[in-house]
Amino acid sequence: MTQNTTTNGTTTADGTAPYAPEHAPRLHWAELAPDVYKAMVRLDAAARRGVDPVLLELVKIRASQLNHCAFCLDMHTKDALAAGESVERIVQLGAWEESRHFYTEKELAAIELTEAVTVLTGGTSRTESGGRFVPDEVYERAARHFEEADLAQLIAAITVINAWNRFGVTCRMVPGHYQAGQHN
Repeated sequence: MTQNTTTNGTTTADGTAPYAPEHAPRLHWAELAPDVYKAMVRLDAAARRGVDPVLLELVKIRASQLNHCAFCLDMHTKDALAAGESVERIVQLGAWEESRHFYTEKELAAIELTEAVTVLTGGTSRTESGGRFVPDEVYERAARHFEEADLAQLIAAITVINAWNRFGVTCRMVPGHYQAGQHN
């Protein structure tokens, strides 16, 4: 069966679409708030300084999974693959706790910190985790693997991808069109 490409996916030769239609974005926020977008790009560049590029992509993918940001998942999985990351490690990232053997202890500490910073809940009440939404043990584990300045950069990178995710999810940015390295 021959396939014809359309703007919203693939269609079969008879014109039927085997996939759901592509949704339209709610808002083109970067065009409507260009100063904010440019500031975010600068913040992103500052936050990534000194962070290992492969680790950075793992962090961005994991935060984007937790935030359900399809646009950022598309972008960062493509960038990770282009940087030499394996498909296997990217796929296993969603179940990293059961797939620990795919990652270094340093990567695991960064992934765990990413989850704690991304999902700022410590249970059903503030007292369940001692009132700490990023548990001390998670922070301390990361601090054992990163020098203070590197840990500060990692926290900045985690915070920035969470901000990008909020723009992506809220504005329903459309995944599937990003080319690896397009925004580097």
